[in-house]
Amino acid sequence: MPLIECPECKKPISSEAHACPFCGYPVAEKVGANSPSPTDTGPGGEPGELLLEVRASWWGYFWYWFFFWLIIPPVIAWFRRASMVIRVYPGRITVERGIFSKCYQDYSLRDIRSIDIDQSFFNRLVGIGDITISTSATVDAAEVIRSIPDPKGLRDLIIKQRGNR
Repeated sequence: MPLIECPECKKPISSEAHACPFCGYPVAEKVGANSPSPTDTGPGGEPGELLLEVRASWWGYFWYWFFFWLIIPPVIAWFRRASMVIRVYPGRITVERGIFSKCYQDYSLRDIRSIDIDQSFFNRLVGIGDITISTSATVDAAEVIRSIPDPKGLRDLIIKQRGNR
């Protein structure tokens, strides 16, 4: 049972752990998501390589956990965090929303017009931010994704992938 580094808090944890004991990051989902699925295909129909999968940081739900004595806020925070996943592939970005009903959105890297990052003072302290992806499809086509850990790193990865095309 080798030790791996938690992607969220960077502490060593067991590779067989379902979640990080320090920050609660779902390591089992992250490890399972790295294996390519038959539905993830590249531009030519061949399986695409998953470059990054991002979920909202727990810090974005700080006030839900601050009032932990209520049972509802932690449940709402868990559902909201679990309901959104961003996946970055070499030629596209997918945004998956929902738990029971799903909404899938694919963005081609060549269609992305701009990537904006919004961070409040508290968000900068804990390293999270909101990303707005604007596309060239229509004038008002913008997707706001909240509480993303390391938003500058995600933006840089997307821009790097767009430059590789």
